[in-house]
Amino acid sequence: MKISWTGFSKKSLQERLQILKDYHLLNEDNQTNLEHNHMLPLSTADQMSENVLATFALPYSFVPDVVVDEQVYQVPFVTEEPSVVAAASFAAKIIKRSGGFKTTIHNRQMIGQVALYQVENIEAAIKNIQNHKQELLELANQAHPSIVNRGGGARDLRVEWLNGEAEFLVVYLTVDTQEAMGANILNTMLEALKTPLEELTGGESLMAILSNYATEALVTATCEIDLRFLSRNKSEAIDIAKKIVLASQFAKQDPYRASTHNKGIFNGIDAVVLATGNDWRAIEAGAHAYASRNGSYQGLTTWSIKEATQTLCGEITLPLPIATKGGSIGLNPTVEVSFDLLKQPTAKELASIIASIGLAQNFAALKALVSTGIQHGHMKLQAKSLALLAGAKDTEIALLVSQLISEKHFSLKRAQEILENIRQKSNKKRIR
Repeated sequence: MKISWTGFSKKSLQERLQILKDYHLLNEDNQTNLEHNHMLPLSTADQMSENVLATFALPYSFVPDVVVDEQVYQVPFVTEEPSVVAAASFAAKIIKRSGGFKTTIHNRQMIGQVALYQVENIEAAIKNIQNHKQELLELANQAHPSIVNRGGGARDLRVEWLNGEAEFLVVYLTVDTQEAMGANILNTMLEALKTPLEELTGGESLMAILSNYATEALVTATCEIDLRFLSRNKSEAIDIAKKIVLASQFAKQDPYRASTHNKGIFNGIDAVVLATGNDWRAIEAGAHAYASRNGSYQGLTTWSIKEATQTLCGEITLPLPIATKGGSIGLNPTVEVSFDLLKQPTAKELASIIASIGLAQNFAALKALVSTGIQHGHMKLQAKSLALLAGAKDTEIALLVSQLISEKHFSLKRAQEILENIRQKSNKKRIR
């Protein structure tokens, strides 16, 4: 069923909710959750964290019609930053016209480590571990039989000697965690291996912990954008495409630019990760480590021009150990809405969606930067934020925003002054 989203952002909140209802995008319970703004119950929150005082709310939005691997998704976003949803929606619309995103899941496994020190005979220790590899994998699986029953479990084990400021013999365990992110699974298995590894190596265990550098959970998203969608003017379209390519190369060479380049990517990624109840800190940590894998911090995307097809080609690869089960995912009613909106994707499908959103967000940012400038798209939304901070009511916001934009340079003080003038004029009309 094709849905027209034209003018959706201009509609009232109630009208937007009604559209979701009319097109049956949510089940009845989740529709009710949104209509009544049902959020995480304070009683549940009190069990999730320490020293709880209240819950904290952020805007919950969505990006319509994101095409990933020929499937159409309505993608939930949790973000407070102006223009992020608008930028992602703009990019998704253009990329949809060019065939959408294509993704590759390279693997879907998590890595954990047992770090050993005071190992006297490194060569003998490594040999002992390698000779008992199968036994160790079996011990790991025995420690968490439920994941084995679900088709997952320990898959591989390798050893590395780190000889730097201190010496460590590190054992890396690779585990298929199925639909879970797998922190508890990994940590349980690793704890079970500590004593056997100490016995095999003669060393002491320093720690046993999962790694958030999930190099066995890499996802690649690509897209090809017809140059004609960049501008109606052919020469301008080519110029924009070339500048986007240069911008991605700039981010590969300069860490100062790369940091902001990647931050823009995570405007979208974090928004979806939050909306689906996943650990955005873990995702960010792993991705930033991956961005430094070549010895310097670099941009995560690559853009190029394919002359034969006259298309701008984008690509992003990053670790995305995304979960659909476990942790706090099942505790937040709005997270349930997110999975319903996405039509209950698997962990791999969700990772593909998130990678695609990261690439979309990057395209929107780069296009703005190399053409109109990043402030152009921010102006109206910034003006709206100032209007709200100034205390403008619903009926006053549009007029206040319009006047602020006309002045180009504005501040909260100026917004308050304009609002006062609007109210004075309104009072005079009422008196008459």
